[in-house]
Amino acid sequence: MSPIITSLASIIKQFGIGAVISSATPSGLTATGGVISDYTDPGPGLVYRAHVFASTGSFTVTAPGTFGDTVEYLVVAGGGGGGLGANAYGGGGGAGGYRSSVSGESSGGGGSAESVLSVSASPGSYTVTVGAGGAGRTSPGNVSADNGADSSISGPNITTVTSTGGGGGGSYVTAGTVGSVGGSGGAPGELASPSASVPGTPGQGYGSGSSPATSGGGGGAGGVGFNGASYGSGGGDGGIGLRTVIAGPSYSIGSPGPGPTTGGWISGGGGGAGAVPGSGNNTGAGGAGGGGVGAIFPVGRTSFNGVYSTGGGGGGGASGPPGAVISSQSFGGNGGSGIVVVRYQIAPLTATAKATGGLISFFSGKTIHTFTSSGTFAAPSPLNPTSLSVEYVVVAGGGAGGSQGGGGGAGGYLTSTTTVPSGSSYTVTIGAGGVGNNDRYTNGGNGVPSVFGPGPIAATYGGGGGGRLSPALSPGGSGGGTNGNSGQPAGSGVPGQGNPGGSGFSPIESSGGGGGASQTGGSSSSNVGGTGGNGSQVPSSFQNPIAVFGSPNYYLAGGGGGSVSDSPTGTGGSGGSGGGGNGNGAYNAPGTPATTNTGGGGGGGSYTFFGGNGGSGIVIIAYPS
Repeated sequence: MSPIITSLASIIKQFGIGAVISSATPSGLTATGGVISDYTDPGPGLVYRAHVFASTGSFTVTAPGTFGDTVEYLVVAGGGGGGLGANAYGGGGGAGGYRSSVSGESSGGGGSAESVLSVSASPGSYTVTVGAGGAGRTSPGNVSADNGADSSISGPNITTVTSTGGGGGGSYVTAGTVGSVGGSGGAPGELASPSASVPGTPGQGYGSGSSPATSGGGGGAGGVGFNGASYGSGGGDGGIGLRTVIAGPSYSIGSPGPGPTTGGWISGGGGGAGAVPGSGNNTGAGGAGGGGVGAIFPVGRTSFNGVYSTGGGGGGGASGPPGAVISSQSFGGNGGSGIVVVRYQIAPLTATAKATGGLISFFSGKTIHTFTSSGTFAAPSPLNPTSLSVEYVVVAGGGAGGSQGGGGGAGGYLTSTTTVPSGSSYTVTIGAGGVGNNDRYTNGGNGVPSVFGPGPIAATYGGGGGGRLSPALSPGGSGGGTNGNSGQPAGSGVPGQGNPGGSGFSPIESSGGGGGASQTGGSSSSNVGGTGGNGSQVPSSFQNPIAVFGSPNYYLAGGGGGSVSDSPTGTGGSGGSGGGGNGNGAYNAPGTPATTNTGGGGGGGSYTFFGGNGGSGIVIIAYPS
């Protein structure tokens, strides 16, 4: 082995993914779509390119490669929503189905790795569908929560690969209901009959725990959900997911799990709801891989949605007795959205990256680190002996649309340059989107800030849209739109990060659009909701033509469209460029969720239907290779 190759191999061994990578033209397939990750697998020493899809898009092959025409894949569906008990416990949602053809790994439910796909360049456009998470139960009823939506890869000359959405968790009012069959099974609610495990789909996921008294945990891709316990005790934990290296050995997708390092875990089941006898906390934990935590009865809790882009199941909800007001803290958790990744071998790479973390790609003499989930950006001194000047884009999670209300404001958008000292390490936090609700007395949920680097550099959350009778809107990176009958002004934006939302029109209760990074949300008019403010296109340094992200391409932080609340002939406002969801104008219809990893605001829901969820944020960092 030559001294140069030996040196490069030692750097890879010491520092892992991203340590040795190239800006040279690859001789693998020529393809576009998703967010790109180029990395060296330190085991066999092969270099791969992965295309990571957190939202629906296209994988387009334009030329064959010298390594053949095959791709490996991971297809994960949306997780099932958590059930809800009335004076009782709801079951955890099952994880989205997990199918993989990665060499050395397995599919869910104990299935073997599947066959690789042979793709074509004539024609070579493949549709990648990423399933949304199922909605958790928000009102008592002897029905299970919604299943997650399927994810798939389809196109010319291949057999479509479809993963099944996770099963929704069971509920309880006058009797317990079993959860639904899905990719992994949704758990039964309290005292369900039968209380036995609900199966998953063979080769995709496991069954749930049972519910002899309290609720069980939803099944995961890597293990069954745990059984519920006795009254006044714990709900069952969600089943564990699986860990994958398809996006690289730094595990830059997924969520933390067991083991010495974090990340890479996908498709964990949602925990079942439990109780608090005295000071004990006996809720069911979410399974590693994004499963949501179950609620605590009778206290309620807020953090039990499945993690976006993992297919994790939602945690089970628990509420007061029938007829009591159901707080949003007690709802069953929503399932996490799915994820699709394809990878193929490319030629050896020779340039040196100066930092690690995120999904790493190369364009026009720049090394680009893209974080679609939280992680660490590190510049160890052997790779980065001097201070590193970087460009960045930091986008927070967008606000949710209001019920009978306005569009959610986009997450704050920041772009500039900064200096990263040699040997430094920074936590990168990707803010989740705000969660919509169907309560016209409450604003849509605010997003969550995204954070990176020295200072730190923090983008402000997107403000939720206002409902018909909601209180004053919170300011946000961009502000949410308001309903004309609420008597409240639109939400304000943070200068340098976003813009205010639009105002509403009162006679027909049309609502304003949420603000975007580059434009104020549109005001509504009679029978027409306001449009969401447009987002911003990322600087040219980040516009790698191989990596297609944003909505449309390279646009982030668009506001959500406003709704028309009480007219069957109304027209909802369209979401702004940059992933904003559309408002709904049809009588009794929910708003459209924003696009994942754009920071877009969710669309307003009409009448008493849900506002769309806000989109999660994103952080992108670039420097000379």
